[in-house]
Amino acid sequence: MPFTVIRFNLVDPHAGPASLSARYRAAVEMAAYADAHGVDTVQTEEHHGAENNWLPSPFAFAGAVFGATKKIAVTVSAIIGPLHDPLRLAEEIAVLDLLSGGRLVTVAGIGYRPEEYEERGVDWGRRGRLQDLLLETLLAAWSGEPFTYQGRTVRVTPRPFTQPHPLLLVGGSSKAAARRAARLGLPLFPSAHLPELEAYYREQCAAFGTGGWTMMPARETPLLHVSEDPDRTWAEYGEHFLHEARTYASWQSKDIRSAVRSAATTVPELRAEGVYRVVTPEECVALGGELDSLVLHPLCGGMPVEEGWRSVRLFCENVLPRLGAQTSGRGSSRG
Repeated sequence: MPFTVIRFNLVDPHAGPASLSARYRAAVEMAAYADAHGVDTVQTEEHHGAENNWLPSPFAFAGAVFGATKKIAVTVSAIIGPLHDPLRLAEEIAVLDLLSGGRLVTVAGIGYRPEEYEERGVDWGRRGRLQDLLLETLLAAWSGEPFTYQGRTVRVTPRPFTQPHPLLLVGGSSKAAARRAARLGLPLFPSAHLPELEAYYREQCAAFGTGGWTMMPARETPLLHVSEDPDRTWAEYGEHFLHEARTYASWQSKDIRSAVRSAATTVPELRAEGVYRVVTPEECVALGGELDSLVLHPLCGGMPVEEGWRSVRLFCENVLPRLGAQTSGRGSSRG
């Protein structure tokens, strides 16, 4: 059975406080519904100062999800590591890990938007060194023991639930990110399907004498919306998918490698491209037999909440049970 994901970045380019509040609360309710139906993880992320209200505080959102759920994980992929105070972040992740019983997964990247660094008064040129400091501090802090931080002795409490520490991955697409992960003995989360980077990471793990593993995005990881009538959905809501695609495109230089990358400038181009897909329940079940993961993106680009709920319900009620039956059937035939 494929790994199942429900993604939320809470974008809404036309939101006011009341409508954005309703969207946030709906996302938490959708996460609880997905949890009850066996979805594996909620995925969220961090961006700052975006005109379309992109979520800037993924850990606050994760806390709300954990309070409403029992089993589902929350994967924050990714935080912009150098923008965080290391000691404060160690505390926040420890508390969330305790609250959730170990359901938080954090991917720490360095970001790709210089304007986010400028807005926070952080030197873009020091981002690699700041990322090293962050990761080293988190690992030391979660031991619960005193350690030296910037020339003074500090201690971070409480210790997290997960031992030896909460799940922390190093995100990125560069050799520097792979070396950093290998040196610290942390898993690598490439930002796209990059087998050559995984091979380099393994070489570095061997050189540093550390053990590690890679959470590699598949070669093809479309963002899905489930609909009984995809033609209608594209006609009525295609601009929401295009808004997100164009936002990503405006942020990414030619050197940025990302699992979500679109060159489309119109809704028909976006539909033909296949990065964003509107599929029927039957088509989604078929994809489950082809892909390692299914990523549902119900509130994409400011999608109306009621349409997002239609997608979530179809996925949970019409797709997930058939994926389980499909997997059981394959197991029976092999046995």
